[in-house]
Amino acid sequence: MSQSIKIKNALISVYYKDGLEPLVKLLAAQGVQLFSTGGTEQFIKDLNLPVTAVEDLTGYPSILGGRVKTLHPKVFGGILNRRALAGDQEQIAEYEIPEIDLVIVDLYPFEETLKAGGTPEEIIEKIDIGGISLIRAAAKNFNDVVIIASKNDYPTLQAQLEAQNGETTLAQRKSFAKTAFHTSSHYDTAIFNYFNTEEPLDVFKQSVTEAKTLRYGENPHQGGVFYGDLDAMFTKLNGKELSYNNLVDVDAAVALIDEFEDPTFAILKHTNACGIASRPTVKQAWIDALACDPVSAFGGVLITNVEVDLETAEEINNLFFEVLIAPSYQPEAVELFSKKKNRVILQRNEVELSKKQFKTLLNGVIEQDKDLIIEGPEQMTTVTEKAPTEQELKDLFFANKIVKHTKSNTIVLVKDDVLIASGVGQTSRVDALRQAIEKAASFGFSVKGAAMASDAFFPFPDCVEIAADAGITAVLQPGGSIKDADSVAKANEKGIAMVTTGVRHFKH
Repeated sequence: MSQSIKIKNALISVYYKDGLEPLVKLLAAQGVQLFSTGGTEQFIKDLNLPVTAVEDLTGYPSILGGRVKTLHPKVFGGILNRRALAGDQEQIAEYEIPEIDLVIVDLYPFEETLKAGGTPEEIIEKIDIGGISLIRAAAKNFNDVVIIASKNDYPTLQAQLEAQNGETTLAQRKSFAKTAFHTSSHYDTAIFNYFNTEEPLDVFKQSVTEAKTLRYGENPHQGGVFYGDLDAMFTKLNGKELSYNNLVDVDAAVALIDEFEDPTFAILKHTNACGIASRPTVKQAWIDALACDPVSAFGGVLITNVEVDLETAEEINNLFFEVLIAPSYQPEAVELFSKKKNRVILQRNEVELSKKQFKTLLNGVIEQDKDLIIEGPEQMTTVTEKAPTEQELKDLFFANKIVKHTKSNTIVLVKDDVLIASGVGQTSRVDALRQAIEKAASFGFSVKGAAMASDAFFPFPDCVEIAADAGITAVLQPGGSIKDADSVAKANEKGIAMVTTGVRHFKH
């Protein structure tokens, strides 16, 4: 098995030429014969470097509008022949096939064309055939061939060739092959997922090329990595690197705030809202959100859907928090926040989010559609003798948005577009309700006249009775229990309004 090899012949055919020039010049200076096609061939000629057209090697022109250029035994024989196998060497000598020791190739921009809204015809034409075949062939024969399938590897190869007099080691070639197979598998995954939309096959395929190693996972003894492009999602204006737990909370915060159109501020702790308010100004929204539970707000993740001005920033600055997210900030606000270097200040960018979510489970992966619907007053069916007032309907809608993003079992209490308390993650709905009522009282909120939302139906009328006795006047639940009639009867007995939505919002 060969170890170090000296590059004698190289095939170069790339869609993007940026960053290629220094490497091509080095290859030429080291006496490497260059083979190329189309635009890359012209690029090399423009550098006044010698280059041989692949058409001259194969004896065939590029045909079918460029669909067939490199698919020929003189190309693939040159790449796939095994230098240590006598039979291979006899055949390439017989057919006058030059050994190709280096392949530099990238792939047509399929994902970029898809994201840009290309037509079906444009997208299909960006499915690379020759390029993907060259990558796989060269990577398969890494014992004897160097494969460069990404411009990110140009500097690495250049440094190796300069330091090693035009040679590469087996370990280096194997490393390039690994990167190349990653490139090809990611490309194929993107194409498969494009096709797998109508009558989809029941398979799970995901590929994310960006990775960020975190300080640790959920706890210090756990490793953690985020796969995704955080820089596209947020512009970090200040602060330390986001942790695993920060990211989980940030994800929950983004999902929650997107439910609201009016100026809204939310405070989250362990993915649950401990304060949220909609108000005419961002400052008042912040003040009222914080008042809901200033104890839990300590060290929380903050998010708003409007610009943070200096006046609001001065109010927020009084609280210790981990992360603040907004669509924009006044420069003076950023300057104020930046006085504490560890605070993470994120400006949210416009990025389309996935409509799917998945996680590892047992010995596999579980995937589902995201819960992207929310029921407003138009989808609420009054099931009691007493109908909710206009304000109660508004508060029920507000509460329904929050309950959808709160850990089950949960009860959410709202009054005048402000969360006044919630019971979260309880093993019974009765415990969740009692927790919410007690918490509201502990922070000086009266639940009299409040609206209540439940993330699931009431199997018994006990929650309705407890709510009514506490002074809650309107209740929202999905309905669907075989004992719905008992809960409705209890609401009628207590003189409160109840609506059902027909949609459950569990969040486990």
